[in-house]
Amino acid sequence: MSYAAPATQASQDPDLLAGLVSQVGAGGVFVLTGAGLSTDSGIPDYRGRDGVRRVMPMQFGEFVGSSAARQRYWARSYVGWQRFRAAAPNDGHRSLARLGDLGLFEALVTQNVDGLHQSAGSADVVELHGSLAHVVCLTCTDRSARHEVQERLAVANPGFVDHARHAAADGSQVSSQIRPDGDIVLADEVVEAFHPPTCLVCGADTLKPDVVFFGESVPRERVQRCFDALDASRSVLVLGSSLAVMSGYRFVRRAAARGIPVAIVTHGVTRGDAQATLRLDEPLAPTLGRLVAALS
Repeated sequence: MSYAAPATQASQDPDLLAGLVSQVGAGGVFVLTGAGLSTDSGIPDYRGRDGVRRVMPMQFGEFVGSSAARQRYWARSYVGWQRFRAAAPNDGHRSLARLGDLGLFEALVTQNVDGLHQSAGSADVVELHGSLAHVVCLTCTDRSARHEVQERLAVANPGFVDHARHAAADGSQVSSQIRPDGDIVLADEVVEAFHPPTCLVCGADTLKPDVVFFGESVPRERVQRCFDALDASRSVLVLGSSLAVMSGYRFVRRAAARGIPVAIVTHGVTRGDAQATLRLDEPLAPTLGRLVAALS
């Protein structure tokens, strides 16, 4: 998907960003972050500068539709998890944590599932799409920690990572790059050798990371919590999101309908450009660093 140029040109003056954030007073900014904030931590986003999706994540309907799909997801995620978990917060995350300490935020909402905001020191983060740190059974609703499931998978699949690397050396497809949902690409013949996890309570093979897949809805109460915070805010700051999916774009639409100013800082076009008051195509970490310096 690509996006048209905004109908009304937003300001592109970076000096206005500090004014937009600071003039609202403590507790006034609704912050929404996307995958672009984590790219400096080595976690790539899904889309290019033109808004076109570069990789196709597994859809919710596909995941729940068959054991083979779940086997494929968990094999890829098992190999990718070690690198994903090793990702550390970058300067952008740390700058946001500092801005939060200054009392500027009404809410910090993230579309990311990597937990890097919390690792950087941000408190009360609303994880719109959930967190990869937790796993839920779709059959009995039992919850477990992802690191525990990872340990069980290691026992059930000894030598699997080496097997995947050997297959790659033989010419099969395997990617060393993690994706925003923590998995990597593996060839079908590699996946077939993988033993996926089952629930320790009910025995079903319907374990799923506690994240919102594409094609799945964000829990209604979570959305309402964000709406309540947005309605109490006096500005919206979007960082590193193309706003391609409605789960995030809805907040920009609501803000625009209520006359709440919207600043968007990210590379490339976004779905919300027509509603933006301020639109900056700038690198996030340096921009947020300058914002901290201006407001501290």
